[in-house]
Amino acid sequence: MIALNAKSRVERARNICKLHGITQAQIAADLGASQPQISRILQGQGQKATRLVEEVCLYAERYAGGVTTDSVKANDELIDALAMTWDGSAKHAKALSSVIRSLAALGPLQSVTTHKKKVQ
Repeated sequence: MIALNAKSRVERARNICKLHGITQAQIAADLGASQPQISRILQGQGQKATRLVEEVCLYAERYAGGVTTDSVKANDELIDALAMTWDGSAKHAKALSSVIRSLAALGPLQSVTTHKKKVQ
């Protein structure tokens, strides 16, 4: 079963989507998933916290003013990457922060599907 933290994030994502008029079809197209997959996730029918569940939550959270500290802490992939990269020093933390912030210059990341549509 999806952990309680993930369930609450999915519920929050569902509420954000309703509030902002974000459709399941829109999310599916932007994330390169199917609408039924998105529907199952937003209805809380998933059995585990998958990468797609995380992507759906992050997608919705961007509409609600950005990603929360809790969602960062709950993202095992991001935490693992930091743990593997960061040496624990304040100087290194500042350098990693600069690298991460520099990614904002690239603009919002787009799904492969959206990118393919623009290229064609």
